[in-house]
Amino acid sequence: MARDLDIVSPRGRLTRAALAGWAVLIYVFLFAPIVLLVVFSFNSNKYGTFPITGWTSKWYGQVFHDYQIRDALTTTIRIALEVTVVSTIVGTAAAFPLVRSRLPFRSGIRITLVLPIMIPGLLIGISLLVLFTSVLHQQLSPTTAVIGQAVYTTPFVLLLVAARLQGFDASLERAASDLGANTYQRLRYVVMPLLAPAILAGALFVFTLSLDEFIITLFLIGSHNTLPIYIYTQVKFGITPEVNALAALLLAASLTLMALAFVLPALVRRAVRLVPRKAGA
Repeated sequence: MARDLDIVSPRGRLTRAALAGWAVLIYVFLFAPIVLLVVFSFNSNKYGTFPITGWTSKWYGQVFHDYQIRDALTTTIRIALEVTVVSTIVGTAAAFPLVRSRLPFRSGIRITLVLPIMIPGLLIGISLLVLFTSVLHQQLSPTTAVIGQAVYTTPFVLLLVAARLQGFDASLERAASDLGANTYQRLRYVVMPLLAPAILAGALFVFTLSLDEFIITLFLIGSHNTLPIYIYTQVKFGITPEVNALAALLLAASLTLMALAFVLPALVRRAVRLVPRKAGA
């Protein structure tokens, strides 16, 4: 087949080579800055850029000894954990009526609930800033940042859990009812174990989004700092090796969490399948 195509189109091989080269250029354009960031984080040059004068890991040590970075890291993790809890609970709870109820205009309701994903973060930040400061007269704090991030991240959990619920076999719940299980028992022993992979994936995804969130947090956190905001304030005065090291650590954390979001749900599904076998044995 390939030979026939070459005969029909003599320039096919040249076209494929050109497309492959274009794809390589796109990947280089996307990932070369990330690679350079990691390389510069180990560069002994105190200006954090070319030329590379040697290799060192001392910048990572300075990152952990800087009290401003430690405070920003503590605030970032605390906000991410709170956002994860809020988004996971609200998103999971909202998925049940969205999928199982007979509400009219469910498609319109679904679009409304996921609308924060489609709205620019700038608009979300400004609107919540006006709400908290001008209407509710609340002082900006990490709590307001948690609310703002949760508005943005909850739809991701909702979509994941709703997709899992739509593929849920309702006969399993009917079988549990026939065996005498009440509503709570069906939810605990049948529904939640099967939804656990989607809930876990949504929670990890939300935690990753919260770690990297910048625009909404900048509007709502007040005088506090998170790691993305700290990096932004430092870059305004010039890129330093400490900033490169901190950004590389943030990148590593994000990639690790995203990998866990793909791997852990599969492990949970496998564990759920093994439990009945062990019980039967």
